[in-house]
Amino acid sequence: MPTFVINRRGLLRSVAGLGLAGLAGAAGMFKHALGVQLYTVRNTIGQAEDETLKRIAEIGYTELETTGRDDLSRISPMLAKYKLKAVSTHLDPTLVHGSGNPDLAKPIATAKQYGVPYLVFPYLMPNDRGDADVYKKLSDKLNSAGEQCHSAGITFCYHNHAFEFGGAAGQRAIDVFDQHLDKKLVNFEVDVFWVSVAGNDPVQILNKYKGRVPLVHLKDKLTGAPVKFEESVPKETFKEVGSGSLDFHAILKAAEANGAKHYFVEQDQTPGDPIDSLAKSYQYLRSL
Repeated sequence: MPTFVINRRGLLRSVAGLGLAGLAGAAGMFKHALGVQLYTVRNTIGQAEDETLKRIAEIGYTELETTGRDDLSRISPMLAKYKLKAVSTHLDPTLVHGSGNPDLAKPIATAKQYGVPYLVFPYLMPNDRGDADVYKKLSDKLNSAGEQCHSAGITFCYHNHAFEFGGAAGQRAIDVFDQHLDKKLVNFEVDVFWVSVAGNDPVQILNKYKGRVPLVHLKDKLTGAPVKFEESVPKETFKEVGSGSLDFHAILKAAEANGAKHYFVEQDQTPGDPIDSLAKSYQYLRSL
């Protein structure tokens, strides 16, 4: 079992090869708290949970978004120890779009217990996708989930990928959502990488949903990557923030102007240790 012990000095050495002064020396204008979507460290957190969270905190991140597999009751003491706060949780998607009506009583209770203000529908599996009628039915379920969250004082969000933007105009999932989602009940967690993979400008999407995007996923995209409307992209398409083709100056400006409250770095695939990739993304964002 590998070990992931690291101290502040070791972390600074890990980014020294980038020619950067160090994490503590960043002096940019982007001052929002930065978080990590724990899917990024899914292959290490199970082996060394405490050390992985410690390393995330040592980089400078202060917020987390958990996956449906993360046990808040177990990790809560570690979060307190490292001054990390879970502010959002990705749901098991079958709780929303499975057979029967959505029932979020359990995740809502957990969110309330641990002070997590956001619950997110994270992903629609390919075999659950279809035509406009499929997305109309999903919209009804998302509205129901949103109503349950709203009644409990929780904000419910939908996380996009690329497939929502594919298909004929008016029949795309995103078009159906625009027509059928209740704006008061369902917000968005915009993933700027997947928006761009699908051939869209993240700034335009952030502007379009002004006031409905409290959460943003930050990850960069390989320059020259082709447009796709599904998620099977090559591993190297995922880049550390600031090392790809996306204009994060414009993205962050638009996100802030349109009401974003929390920013999570997520990198689905990394070339090596995901903590090193998270450190590079953090350093870049703090330099802006």
